[in-house]
Amino acid sequence: QVQLVESGGGVVQSGGSLRLSCAASGFILADYAVGWFRQAPGKEREAVSCITSSGGRTNYLDSVKGRFTASRDNAKNTVYLQLSSLKPEDTAIYYCVAGTYMRFNPGDYAYWGQGTQVTVSS
Repeated sequence: QVQLVESGGGVVQSGGSLRLSCAASGFILADYAVGWFRQAPGKEREAVSCITSSGGRTNYLDSVKGRFTASRDNAKNTVYLQLSSLKPEDTAIYYCVAGTYMRFNPGDYAYWGQGTQVTVSS
C-alpha cells in the first residue's frame, strides 16, 4: 500500500521549533521530489517547500525562507522539514507530497499524506 505518513507536529510557542517527518511506504521515496504544503483554517492551501529526489536542490515560500529547512534521508525513505523561529501565522495542517518534479503546483504531486497539525501560540 502506497502511503506517506507525516509526524512531528504539535503545539509550540512563538519562536520555537519543530521537526516534521514524512515517511513513505509502498514505494521508493528516493525516486520522487517531495513537497510540503500547508493549509490554515479559512485560507487557501499553499506550498511551503520542495526538495529534489537527490536532496540537492530546495525551494521555499518567501515567508519561510531562512526559518524552514527541508532535507531527506533516502536510505530511511524519509523527508524532513525543520521549522524554526515559528510564528503564529505558521499555524496550519502540514502535508507532505511526492511527485516527479520539484514544483509548487499541488497538481504535480501524485501522493499525499494525511497531514500533521502545527499550532504556534503567541
